[in-house]
Amino acid sequence: MRKESFFRMSRPDAVAFLERARVVHVATTNAAGDPIFRALDVAVLGDRLVFHGAPAGEKMDALGRMAVLSAEEVVASIPSYFIDAQRACPATTLYRSVQVHGTLDEITDNAEKARALEALMHKNQPDGGYTPIRHDDPMYAKTIAGLLVVSVSLERIDGKAKLAQNRTPDEQRRIAAALWKRGFHDRAGSSPGDAEAAFAIVHANPHTPLPDFLRAPHGLRLDLGAGKRDAEACADLLEGEYWNDRFTRDEIVRSHLASPAWVVARDKDRVVASARAISDGVKYAWIYDVVVSPDWRGRQVGDAVVRLLLDHPAVRHARFVRLGTKDAMPFYAKMGFISRDSLPPRPYESTEMVLVR
Repeated sequence: MRKESFFRMSRPDAVAFLERARVVHVATTNAAGDPIFRALDVAVLGDRLVFHGAPAGEKMDALGRMAVLSAEEVVASIPSYFIDAQRACPATTLYRSVQVHGTLDEITDNAEKARALEALMHKNQPDGGYTPIRHDDPMYAKTIAGLLVVSVSLERIDGKAKLAQNRTPDEQRRIAAALWKRGFHDRAGSSPGDAEAAFAIVHANPHTPLPDFLRAPHGLRLDLGAGKRDAEACADLLEGEYWNDRFTRDEIVRSHLASPAWVVARDKDRVVASARAISDGVKYAWIYDVVVSPDWRGRQVGDAVVRLLLDHPAVRHARFVRLGTKDAMPFYAKMGFISRDSLPPRPYESTEMVLVR
């Protein structure tokens, strides 16, 4: 078996990767055989990639020619000492990449061109704020007719996710644990952080024994919260809880999606517990929305979720970790939390102030 087969992405995963890729590179040639390599803003439209350009220049010269379009994402850099204390050769990079091979075809039907341009707008401006693009709208008709819009079939799509699948189970477990411990996070958001990378390895290698930090009671699986589906599930669990009486369901969903630290426990695919935190990573972290499904309460699931959250790279180095509760003091006390009144007195008094919007 070739090593490449370890890393093969499924077609749905490869298409989903292209859908979220911010930039795609295209490599092709012009009529003279000279190479062309450019970065593009593209969108997935059905079974095609689409992009637009001026009706003159390199893109026009490349029409009808074979091209390779590629997108990639660095997941994490793995130093050699994660695997071996002396040898340099185990050092590697984890990444995801997708390539599409096909012909650059011009879309000439104005209705199809409008659909492609609307797909590009929806990708880059999903919140709307513009009049939808239609070929028969006088606002857009002339512009659509004058634009070059190009498509490439997704028939030949090849995705690769290099996530330590070729390593031994022990190495996979050690790499995931080491990434979690290192806890690097790119605040610019150009690549996943180490926490996300650790879980990516766990997800890609489901038969590998879990690292110690992910062990949960009763066969549950600890995980990072991710995406609107998880946020909606957490909003369901939080419905009726006293501390959210001022917030709408949509605000609860969006607050989870915006949290730098958010962990869940899953019973198969069902989210049964959750906790999130906001943090500057140094001075303060605040824990919010700790919740366990009623059928899982009293079974140490909340303990597992909160302990993982406290160890999250965005939280673990904060000097003060705060939370508010009116009835769960014993639960948090066993993890080391104390009443704020128990802290040593400060040489000044301060009043907490709130801006209510």
